[in-house]
Amino acid sequence: MKKLAITVLAAAILFPTIAAAQIKTLPGDAVTVTATVEAIERSTRSLTLKGEDGKLEMITVPVEVKRFDTLKVGDKITAKYYENIVLRKKAPGEKDVNTLTGGVTPGSGAKAGGTASAQRTITATITAIDPAIPSISLSGPNIWKYSSRVADKAALAQVKVGDKLDITWTEAVLISAEAPAKK
Repeated sequence: MKKLAITVLAAAILFPTIAAAQIKTLPGDAVTVTATVEAIERSTRSLTLKGEDGKLEMITVPVEVKRFDTLKVGDKITAKYYENIVLRKKAPGEKDVNTLTGGVTPGSGAKAGGTASAQRTITATITAIDPAIPSISLSGPNIWKYSSRVADKAALAQVKVGDKLDITWTEAVLISAEAPAKK
């Protein structure tokens, strides 16, 4: 997911409308995955799930999922994942940001489920632009660095080395469980 978010970010930074609008929202992927509960280890809160492709995967269910004990072998688990990125060009002298927030909200149904979300905002600085390749490099807090080739060479004219951007990544996943359909 982070690789996808950074790829989208690189394309967005150089999208010409950013300079005009100063704010750009990039809706990311919305993915829905369904799996069947194959095994449950209650003492470790582990589930073995069988995906639509037949592959098995073990996950650990966080303690925030209060209705874990309602899950049964054969239940269908559906996870809907969403992400987006918002870019905002900062005004000169505006204070840098570096925040991370998140939370878990339990579902209201009889089975285990709920929503988990996280939002990260950082200020990144454009550290290099190479119009010959073309490419751009960014740096941010905690030694975060990123460089990418740019598809739209003309977009490089919209930004310059030293420009700062606030980058906000938002991720959310909605998980629900249902008993298997009766045959």
